[in-house]
Amino acid sequence: MLGCTALVLSVTGGAVAHGGGRHDVARQVLPAGDGWGSYGTGTSGGAAADAEHVSTVRTLAEFRAALAEGGSAPKIVKVRGTIDAVADGCDALAVPGYDFAAYLEKYAPETWGLETRLDGEPDDSPEGLRRASAAVQDQLIKVEVPANTTIIGVGRGAGLKGASLQIKGVDNVIVRNLTFESPIDCFPQWDPKDGSKGNWNSEYDSVVVYGSTHVWMDHNTFTDGSHPDSAAPTYFGMLYQQHDGELDIVRGSDYVTASWNVFADHDKTILIGNSDNAATTATDRGHLKVTFHHNLFRDLVERAPRVRFGQVDSYNNHFIGDTTYSYSFGIGKESQLVAEHNAFTLPAGVSPAKILKKWNEAPLTAAGNLVNGTPVDLIAVHNAEIPAETLQSGAGWTPELRTKVDPAWAVPGLVRHRAGAGRLR
Repeated sequence: MLGCTALVLSVTGGAVAHGGGRHDVARQVLPAGDGWGSYGTGTSGGAAADAEHVSTVRTLAEFRAALAEGGSAPKIVKVRGTIDAVADGCDALAVPGYDFAAYLEKYAPETWGLETRLDGEPDDSPEGLRRASAAVQDQLIKVEVPANTTIIGVGRGAGLKGASLQIKGVDNVIVRNLTFESPIDCFPQWDPKDGSKGNWNSEYDSVVVYGSTHVWMDHNTFTDGSHPDSAAPTYFGMLYQQHDGELDIVRGSDYVTASWNVFADHDKTILIGNSDNAATTATDRGHLKVTFHHNLFRDLVERAPRVRFGQVDSYNNHFIGDTTYSYSFGIGKESQLVAEHNAFTLPAGVSPAKILKKWNEAPLTAAGNLVNGTPVDLIAVHNAEIPAETLQSGAGWTPELRTKVDPAWAVPGLVRHRAGAGRLR
């Protein structure tokens, strides 16, 4: 690990070298030694951008154009205000003939049953028209991010609402100081065979890191905002789920640092590795190296994160649970999680045994964590209370890419005052 002097030189040196000056946060790079994102070539985003590739955008069209300009040449895109990708509402995206009432009538379990999926339905059926409408939304809200790019919010009110940032197959991206209001899927699909009662399945994460390397997510806020699950209706006896994840890191992505973010008010929050199947095993094994530090995870149900395959380092984060809390860390296939020096604040009646959730046999390291201010051995308490899902200790690796590690008792105060959009210094 490098000392503070080296870290300061790394940050300010990148800015000065490209004419931005010591306080030009848009040209800051990820400090040396700051998590997996600093591994190898490090993460500098668009710090080397020339003046022609620095732009300020206020609309979705301007945002797309700025990102596309110059291909993978270094660029800085500054977002001013909130860009609403679905400002005209979901009805504006529906193709002619789509009728949700007709959809509900056609596929009600009492008439359609629970044995046949809808994938084979013709294009002129309610499901076919739903698919076509979903394709319109997909084209509208997904925004592709090229390599060597910094996206940064200007001031306290910058953000993306209803958009899905796609960091796919690229290297060297920085995203900072933005509030992401989770995109809602205007056209979720009913799957009769999902579970014993069927379920609604939705698409669109706020940010997807897919087959990409060297990504730094810093000082962002992720929230469901004006469309919380608590306000969603139920159809066919199941929640009409219109949200997917807040941040998914999948398909062989590597070297990601997520620092000083707020992840709030959501169900399935962060997924690292999206499947156990053979194809994704071949892609993901040996990859998905991610660091989380000094993030606030507040009022979430689960997946903070759920991990498959990756060497994930989670330290100095604060987790605040509410009555919907299910778990924080999901221990999945071949995961190698290290969770140290974190603070957990759980409501009365919620046991620390729930912090870890075992999905597959995969040893982990969990040390120096506090729950409601008291030191707790998360593995021991889990195994004592949930012996049917016994976890093994020892992730098999020791994180080396860390900056200052704060004592767990100091983490809630630090994160409360400094994490999230609008607090970038």
